[in-house]
Amino acid sequence: MQGLHLTADLYDCRCADGLMTDAKQLADLCRNHTLAAGLTLVDEKWYAFPPYDGQPGGVTGMLLLAESHLAVHTWPEKRAVTLDVYVCNFTTDNSGKAEALLREIVAAFEPGKSEIHHLERGGDRRPPDEIILEPLNAAGDAVYGFRSRERLLVKRSPHQTIEVLDTPAFGRALRIDGHFMTSEGEEYFYHEALVHPAAVAHGKPERVLIIGGGDGGAAEEVLKHSSVQQVVLAELDAEVVQVAKAHLGAIHRGVFDDPRLSLRIGDGFAYVRDTSDRFDLVLLDLTDPETPAGLLYTEAFFENLRRVMNPGAAVVLHVGTPVFEAEQVRTIVRGLRHVFPQVHCFGLYVPLYGAYWGFALASDRLNPTAVPRAVVEKRAAALPALSYYNADVHYGLFALPNFYRALVQEPVQPEAKRAVG
Repeated sequence: MQGLHLTADLYDCRCADGLMTDAKQLADLCRNHTLAAGLTLVDEKWYAFPPYDGQPGGVTGMLLLAESHLAVHTWPEKRAVTLDVYVCNFTTDNSGKAEALLREIVAAFEPGKSEIHHLERGGDRRPPDEIILEPLNAAGDAVYGFRSRERLLVKRSPHQTIEVLDTPAFGRALRIDGHFMTSEGEEYFYHEALVHPAAVAHGKPERVLIIGGGDGGAAEEVLKHSSVQQVVLAELDAEVVQVAKAHLGAIHRGVFDDPRLSLRIGDGFAYVRDTSDRFDLVLLDLTDPETPAGLLYTEAFFENLRRVMNPGAAVVLHVGTPVFEAEQVRTIVRGLRHVFPQVHCFGLYVPLYGAYWGFALASDRLNPTAVPRAVVEKRAAALPALSYYNADVHYGLFALPNFYRALVQEPVQPEAKRAVG
């Protein structure tokens, strides 16, 4: 299968009409240029389509070559042509012949515009890196992406499609249902921001609930706090945990073997509804709201969370990008404000997510920005070496740009008008 595959899309072709509609004329052209290029004709087939709706019919044809094939399709009503040349290079390099053939046929159609692609296929060489693109919003009018050397794993669990990619930028990256979740090279941006501002502000969290977080990255950060006695990790999909154990050790760093971690596989909504446990910190380390995790971003779920939180406890979650998902961010934060007296939004650029990303910390009384600086410095210094979070970052995270502040600011309710008697 080693060979060269050339494709060409031709637009605004200025050639004589016969070349677009006459099968014999087109076949003669292709046959002559094929033989002139030194390629070997084996067989051929051509078909001229009848006129349709007052428009002339086009021609489809193919030359079968000993080296592979040439295919041509014309659309005279659009003055457009597509060409396809593939040659095998297993015993002899036929690339030059293929290039010459395509060049001469393209010239014969005299296109005003052309798009030509070269694809090296097969052989012992390493396949080219795959470019993985992901939309930043539902409309898909903004995208970002990364190169992937190899898909180390692709599997369908009962709940979602899970992928592990080997990326040049960040090493191994986890994708779920087509969305990047975490990666070896930059996981600390997200996980340290999710965990440490709330844990440091609280000062002494002992029992922590993580809903989602099956990659183990959040749990690993939580257990850097010496006060933590138990972490309950409620993950919907057991397959995510198994994939993390097998492929993402640089992210979880063996946290699944820590006796303080209690793994609960199942629905996080149901766990919160049914449990009698109480927690000092709740982390919603979830997939996006349009996924099976959608119910966990609702006001009804926030009401349930308040029941399992000790006085002074906090819940932290990501709310999406305020740049590209403004309405989603506004809706989630509004739901939090209807349940919790203290709601503090923060944000940072997360490289794997390709944007400035929003988070929210909610509590009955904990205000992370009101903790004295000396206290934050002392608590942060007691943590093992971190890559992102420190005392300066603690306060900086909550310093919102004006557009984000306006987005999540609770509107001031007008005073009730006095009745005039």
